[in-house]
Amino acid sequence: MKKSSLQKDEPQQRICVTYSRGEELKYISHLDIMRLWHRALRRAGMPVAYSQGFNPQPRISIAAPLAVEVTSEGELMDVFLERRVSLDFFSKVVSGELPRGMEIVGLKESWPRLPSLQSQLRFAEYRVQVECERDPQAVNEAIRALLEKESLPWEHARGGSMHRYDLRLLIDDIWVIGHRRSEYTLGMRLRNGPSGSGRPDQAILAIGFTEPAKSIHRTKLIMGA
Repeated sequence: MKKSSLQKDEPQQRICVTYSRGEELKYISHLDIMRLWHRALRRAGMPVAYSQGFNPQPRISIAAPLAVEVTSEGELMDVFLERRVSLDFFSKVVSGELPRGMEIVGLKESWPRLPSLQSQLRFAEYRVQVECERDPQAVNEAIRALLEKESLPWEHARGGSMHRYDLRLLIDDIWVIGHRRSEYTLGMRLRNGPSGSGRPDQAILAIGFTEPAKSIHRTKLIMGA
């Protein structure tokens, strides 16, 4: 089906940016990340589109907030522009305004009227390093036992109240990537969407690890229909 033309008051280009967040920026909040990108785009002279209303906001949208202390190589963000620019030009000039620890790793164009990234997001994959004295067989058995559960009632405090839910519904898969001495590297595919978002730190507890993760790195976001 042929797509209809965009109106003059609509954004004329939608660029999906894949970017990484390194160790240098892992302690800054989601709000600070948004401010960082807005500042970089403004300094680069990008014709960013703004929302309508009394308090116009830049039309930039990150698919999924990244928790503090988590690094990533596969974050996704939409940038809406009032006029078109080439992807090569965008990458060159915006990259020059980004701080150390933030890097553009991919760009693609999307039709501006397609659903938001947030509404298309289904899963997030992580690489997690954690200490454990158990042998590999015991760790694999613990993971298998968790994945075989039909449900796993869970609760944690949030905003002064107790939040209760089924953690098992938020875990799609967990596997061992590697093991060296008492350190394990785990892969995790956790649900991340309107129905809820899995957290690697909770998945670690569900397996039976007692130590917090040494590092958590988000490797990619998985979109769906």
